[in-house]
Order: sequence, then C-alpha cells, then structure tokens
Amino acid sequence: MKMRTHSGAKKRMKVLSSGKVKKKSTRMRHLNSHMSSKTKRQLGKTSYVEDANMLQARRCLVF
Repeated sequence: MKMRTHSGAKKRMKVLSSGKVKKKSTRMRHLNSHMSSKTKRQLGKTSYVEDANMLQARRCLVF
C-alpha cells in the first residue's frame, strides 16, 4: 500500500530545504476581540514545528 501525505497537514505545513517544517499559528480565525494586540501580533507570525513534534510532522508529510 502506498504511503500518502496527510491532506490536512500538507495544507498547513511546508518542508523547507533545511529540513525544518514551517507552520502558521492557530487561534487567529475568530474570537480575537478579547486578545491583546501583542498576542494577536505574535500569533500572526509563522513559526517552526518543535523538535519534540518533528517525528509526527514528518510522518504526516511523508518525506
């Protein structure tokens, strides 16, 4: 059986040439009015998958 890329993961994460996995932060779609400007600004930035979760990300993205 073929290994398949997880469809949800490929829409949300990208593998860089360095081997890191880039992702966007969650919790920014709605219900933001109670958040401080600092919180919203920080959540708007892209970040990388942590080393502890890299194995799961690699399995979802099959590379």
